[in-house]
Amino acid sequence: MQTYDIKNFLDEKSDARFISFKKGEVILTNGEIEKYFYIIIEGKIKTYQLNLKTNKKQTIFILRNSDMFDVIVLLDGKPHDVMYEVLEDVKLVQMPIESVRKLLSTNQEFNKRFFPYIAKQIREIEELATDLSLYSTSQRLIKLILQNLDPKSSKYNLINSLSNTEIANMIGTVRQVVERHLKELQQVGIIKKKNIIDTKKLLKKINFL
Repeated sequence: MQTYDIKNFLDEKSDARFISFKKGEVILTNGEIEKYFYIIIEGKIKTYQLNLKTNKKQTIFILRNSDMFDVIVLLDGKPHDVMYEVLEDVKLVQMPIESVRKLLSTNQEFNKRFFPYIAKQIREIEELATDLSLYSTSQRLIKLILQNLDPKSSKYNLINSLSNTEIANMIGTVRQVVERHLKELQQVGIIKKKNIIDTKKLLKKINFL
């Protein structure tokens, strides 16, 4: 779904509006998710779970341009125990969640765009659960790099601007482990800084070749 498409589906009285947040802000912690639905115009937002006893985080999604949230609250109307943090200055369209629920029951064109997006998110959650269960931290890091590879430049895009701590949160480990794995890949000549030098060797290390 294109960023501004959703506004075309809404009634003029829906009170959709533009809002923005700065990098580093922890946002939407006062029940806004139960009242409003959001779509990102630009920037990045991390959605994550936090263990308050250990302070360990698990990133669920990195939401970017044209991503929507919170789809779970939209569909079941129940509170969703996740947190949101702005990774890059972000602009959003904020819409009353009841207006969007009305679209789900009345607008076939909206559904054609919305439900494939939901399917994509389900696949990503399934892959995350599988990766955490079946792959080592080294393999999970390599998969993340490959998933975000720019074929034109051999740079890995999504994690290019993220800290090693953020990368660790995405693959269920800690910063020191990510740094160790990256150093190992550099030592064997597979990566150099943010460039992949030998993609075939990288694929072999994850047993894809």
